[in-house]
Amino acid sequence: MPRLTSSPPHIHFFFYIPCLVFLCSLSHVAESQIQDQEQQVLLKLRQSWRDPSSLDHWVTSKSSSHCTWPEITCQDGSITELNLVNLNINYSIPPFICDLKNLNKLDLSYNNIHGEFPTVLYYCSELMYLDLSQNYFEGRIPSDIDRMGNLQVLILAGNSFSFDIPVAIARLPRLRILDLHQSEYNGTYPEEIFGLSDLEELRLEYNDKFVPSQLPQNFTALKKLRFFSMAQTNLIGGIPETIGNMEALEHLDLGMNPLTGEIPGSIFALRNLSELYVYMTNVSGSIAQAVSAMNLSMIDLSENNLMGTIPEVFGKLKNLYSLNLEFNQLSGRIPEGIGRLPALSDVRLSNNNLSGTIPPDFGKFSLLTRFEVAINNLTGTLPEQLCHGGTLIGLAALDNNLSGELPESLGNCSTLSVAMLNNNEFTGNVPGGLWMSRSLTALILSGNGLTGELPEELSPNLTRIEISNNKFFGKIPSTVSSWRNLGVFYASNNLLRGTVPTELTELPLLTRLVLGQNELSGILPTDIVSWKSLTTLNLSHNKISGPIPSELGFLPVLTQLDLSGNQLSGLIPPEIGQLNLNRLNLSSNRLSGPIPAKLENAAYDTSFLNNPGLCASNSFMRINVCNAQPHRLSKTNPTLIVILAIVAAMCVLLVVLFTIRASRKNRSSFDSTPKLTSFQSLNFTESNILSGLKEHNVIGSGGSGKVYRIIVNPSGDAVAVKRISNNQKLNEKLEKQFVAEVEILGNIKHRHIVKLLCCISCENSKLLVYEYMENSSLDHWLHKKKRLSPILGVTNNMILDWPKRLQIALGAAKGLCYMHNDFSSPIIHRDVKSSNILLDSEFNAKIADFGLARMLAKPGEAVSMTTVAGSFGYLAPEYAHTTRVNEKIDVYSFGVVLLELTTGREANDRDEDMCLADWAWRHIQDGNPISDALDEEIKDDSNVDEISNVFKLGIFCTATLPSTRPTMKEVLQVLLKCSDLLYNVEKKSRHKFDVVPLLENSKHDEMPRSNFHDFERNTY
Repeated sequence: MPRLTSSPPHIHFFFYIPCLVFLCSLSHVAESQIQDQEQQVLLKLRQSWRDPSSLDHWVTSKSSSHCTWPEITCQDGSITELNLVNLNINYSIPPFICDLKNLNKLDLSYNNIHGEFPTVLYYCSELMYLDLSQNYFEGRIPSDIDRMGNLQVLILAGNSFSFDIPVAIARLPRLRILDLHQSEYNGTYPEEIFGLSDLEELRLEYNDKFVPSQLPQNFTALKKLRFFSMAQTNLIGGIPETIGNMEALEHLDLGMNPLTGEIPGSIFALRNLSELYVYMTNVSGSIAQAVSAMNLSMIDLSENNLMGTIPEVFGKLKNLYSLNLEFNQLSGRIPEGIGRLPALSDVRLSNNNLSGTIPPDFGKFSLLTRFEVAINNLTGTLPEQLCHGGTLIGLAALDNNLSGELPESLGNCSTLSVAMLNNNEFTGNVPGGLWMSRSLTALILSGNGLTGELPEELSPNLTRIEISNNKFFGKIPSTVSSWRNLGVFYASNNLLRGTVPTELTELPLLTRLVLGQNELSGILPTDIVSWKSLTTLNLSHNKISGPIPSELGFLPVLTQLDLSGNQLSGLIPPEIGQLNLNRLNLSSNRLSGPIPAKLENAAYDTSFLNNPGLCASNSFMRINVCNAQPHRLSKTNPTLIVILAIVAAMCVLLVVLFTIRASRKNRSSFDSTPKLTSFQSLNFTESNILSGLKEHNVIGSGGSGKVYRIIVNPSGDAVAVKRISNNQKLNEKLEKQFVAEVEILGNIKHRHIVKLLCCISCENSKLLVYEYMENSSLDHWLHKKKRLSPILGVTNNMILDWPKRLQIALGAAKGLCYMHNDFSSPIIHRDVKSSNILLDSEFNAKIADFGLARMLAKPGEAVSMTTVAGSFGYLAPEYAHTTRVNEKIDVYSFGVVLLELTTGREANDRDEDMCLADWAWRHIQDGNPISDALDEEIKDDSNVDEISNVFKLGIFCTATLPSTRPTMKEVLQVLLKCSDLLYNVEKKSRHKFDVVPLLENSKHDEMPRSNFHDFERNTY
């Protein structure tokens, strides 16, 4: 047999090299073909979306691959992820997107995509992650959605999906995250969802149209669930004791539901729970004790009906950084151990019945940032080391029985921003350093026994000082001119003496100066040109003499003037009659002569009492009638008649010319090519809008232009068109309003915020096209005696009853709450008022007019304004003197709207002597029953308590100090609780913290309007 021999090794080597090269080249060609195909899909996708500017960089390039585009993630040269977030995409998802064969993640959140759920995605067979949140999808979630069998993450939040959540979702066995919060489901959710054994996050919150239901018993079988939220989902019944079986649970939020019963003790056996929110419910009982083994870092059991004491075992939660037990009925002492917790930063125990002393170790072992124990029955002194770590920002201990001197350490607390220590029994001097704390913006010390002289210097950031009802003495220092940022200065009922220093008039940001009931003397300064922001001046009950300076009549925004109880003499300057005063009191002085004719107004009938030398030409003024001779009518001058006739003829001619010019302007404003940008799917064209800009279609007008109602198609569908225009090119102010409206409303989507359909712009005019609201605005219904239907043109005398008013308040609050808390960046509206709350055919409220709105970088962070804008009567007091504002100015304005809804009065009723917010505060302050303030058209025995609580909520929203106002989230929670439609539960008699006794000793403007913590919230 022949001998078989093997080939030499070098022969094998040279044989394989060509094979390897060939195979590599094939692989490279295949990969290149895949990349080319995928790039073509992307370019086709961009084209189908009408080439949005946000995707301008999606272009073919030889120097770089599409895998380098920021929205694209590739693996092994093939696209696996598309992250198309907030790109202003307005069009539907095309089916060829699934030609990206390896696509496993698609994120299209925060766009403007309309239509039903995109079932074309069923063909993306590898898809595991789908996020369609914050778009305009509507209709049902498909009953065959389980065809997307590989899904592990499904996020559909912030859309308009309705009806039931289909049981098919429960047939997606690999789901780890299911987020369906904040939509418009009006049916039920399937209990089978709670059988998804791999579920780690389940969010159904803010779906308040769900059919009322109890938590299903099987939900505790979700052993892997870490995050569970069903806040505001119409949950009823109790929390099952079996909740303690959810071993992995870290975050639990069941807030804003009408739950009943007690908080089950098994919650506190959850070792991994770090965040617990159970608030604004009817949950009652005591706080469970079995918490020592928990990993809690946050406890929020606020706004329940919890009774008993705070468990000592809370002092063993070493990881606890936030403890919020406010608005309950807890009694007894604060456990000593809580003050020694090493991680504790945020302590909120306000509005309870706590007694005893505050544990002295608070702040000694942890870095406190917030310490609130207001409105309790606490005694003793404040802990000495609250700011030991140098991080304390907010301190609120008002309305207790605390005594002794203020801790010296507060004078060294450079981080302290707000200190509210009013209505206690503190004595002694204020620590010198406290006045100078560089971060301090508000120092509230009214209603104590503090003494000493006012400091020569103040913190450069201090905007508010309230020291009324103390024992401060001495002169107001001449260095007061260095208090440059001071906006509010309340120092009534002290022992201050000397003159009102001229230097005090040099404070340009001062809005309220209240120095009544002191021992001030001398004459008033006349050089007051810097007081351009002053709205309130109260120097009553002092020893001030001399004349009233005529310069007071030139203060541009002064609305309240009280100089009563002094020794002023001479005439009342006629310039005072030029002021637009809501409140005037010059009584009990030595004034003489006739009062200015413009002050002879029934609103001021008690403003001049006890001035024997004064007189008026009308007897209703309650002072002596002047002995003036009646004027004799002279014979009519023929020349005067001729002159008047000529003037009248000229006026008629000017009106005709103006009408012709306006008509021509309407035709020429859009001579240049207009550009239409859509934000919704439209059933009309640009020409439909432009052809409807006729005078007979005008339904309103404002500072920026006219508003038209235009029929856009044969079906009779109407839109509202706001025309922002000017004679020439748009000025900077109008341009900013247009840009703000488009930028915000073009992206925002919420059922209680008006929809911006599109905008049309050219050089001289810009049009904003909105959905039409059939029932006009809220002020149209509240303040017009004869209402004209915007559609039929007939008189409508229907009364807006209380259920509708509460429905409107709830809707508007939900819209503002979404803007402040749930949008991608917080938005402040800056012009909340009843005329900017529009009503659809079913009286659902929608917030409108975002021309002044501004976005914040993050919640609570102020934004700088160059000018003050808004509407008188709705403006928060701090807005008039600060360039930095936050969400609390919207809360103030909304509080005024609540007062309008409950009283029927206008925000700035010229028949009254003050704006509505001040009138409501004075009504309570004077001890009058709240029921007397309510609108007689709507109140009866069955609803007076409910209306009264909304009235009081309006007062707390209009608190003078922003930090004491509630958030819109808190406001919404209270309104939900006031609604019989959402909370059909029996009212129970409970211990009350009534607002009236807390305020009955305050005098006029000497104290700030009561804060939210004073609210009688335990009525239900």
